[in-house]
Amino acid sequence: MAPTTAAWQWQLDAVCRGSSSDIFFSPSGEGRTARRQREDQAKVLCGQCPVISQCRRFALAANEPFGVWGGMTARERALRRTAERKAG
Repeated sequence: MAPTTAAWQWQLDAVCRGSSSDIFFSPSGEGRTARRQREDQAKVLCGQCPVISQCRRFALAANEPFGVWGGMTARERALRRTAERKAG
């Protein structure tokens, strides 16, 4: 089944729409402290977003391996998937 416009409609209401993706994705060679600071900034923006739940569901369903989506880092999403597999 092909994706429909309705399936992606939530993205139009995202706070990050039109913003630089630099805050959400790690540049090459980024250090641990810089990564943590950048991810914290992204999470603050996500926390203000009316579609945070839809974004998070998308990232989890797509197994998105990079960036901050729905207020979760790639590592947090991977840990959540691992915990869900162990529980289920």
